[in-house]
Amino acid sequence: MTLDEILKEIKVAQNIVILTHESPDGDAIGSSLAMRLMLKELEKECDVIIPEYSRLFDFLPGIETIKKESEIKNYDLAIAVDCADIKRIAKKEYFENAKKTIVIDHHGSNNMFGDLNYVNPVSPACCEILAGIAEYFKMKITKELGTCIMTGIITDTGGFRHDGTNSETFEFAAELVRKGVNIPYIYKRTLNTKTKANFLLTKKVIDRMELLEDGKVTFTYITIKDEEEVNAEPGDHEGLVEIGRDIEGVEVSIFVRQKEENAFKISLRSGNEVNVSDVCLMFGGGGHPRAAGGLIQGTLEQVREKVLKEVKKAL
Repeated sequence: MTLDEILKEIKVAQNIVILTHESPDGDAIGSSLAMRLMLKELEKECDVIIPEYSRLFDFLPGIETIKKESEIKNYDLAIAVDCADIKRIAKKEYFENAKKTIVIDHHGSNNMFGDLNYVNPVSPACCEILAGIAEYFKMKITKELGTCIMTGIITDTGGFRHDGTNSETFEFAAELVRKGVNIPYIYKRTLNTKTKANFLLTKKVIDRMELLEDGKVTFTYITIKDEEEVNAEPGDHEGLVEIGRDIEGVEVSIFVRQKEENAFKISLRSGNEVNVSDVCLMFGGGGHPRAAGGLIQGTLEQVREKVLKEVKKAL
């Protein structure tokens, strides 16, 4: 599959929808809005459908165009960005009902679920892939497009700190600065700003945190009741999984978030040794070697036992 094939499908489509994963982070939101601007450059209108997202991303160009749903049920083309599995797409019915589908992603666990798949696991962010596509299509990377792209890069690299950040990442960041993209502002809004609800959830997470396996593993959680008590909004749980990983000597940080009575979202982070994507694949999830997730059915205690069992094997 080539980028020329992707361009061909875009050009023949009369209506296009852009989708991403549930609980979207900065790379998901940034990729969606960057793709929208790129399609606009190709004189193609599209819908970006994201049911819920954090208000911390309200500064992004085009954020006001995002829809929760659409009257169109059968799009000519659906483009999924920053998503490794069709099960994780928010409003996946639009993808399933589309005549043609394209997947653009950077997760090594991607199962190639589109008609056309452009996946590069080496890239630290899906937004960086989109930047390369924009250059291949000979598009001008404007300040607006650059802001969307930089948001994804900053959030998925943890502010240029995580594995995968490379010389090309810094070179591209420097180019965007020359175009007027305000990297310190993006960093502050996405990584250094906490909502009140996030702060209160952070306290709960720290109070409950267990240090296990001779200090190599941390485990903590939040429940639906916890989120209700602090009036949490979409995105207010972001960053909670990172707290455990920042402790000296910790190799794997486990964060569990209740989604339903007996369903829990697991998020794992690791240092340099453990491939947490392999762990999450055991539960039908996946992601990156150092950051991955999945969904497990059961009580909190059952979920804790299942995850710790697999993490211990991986240590």
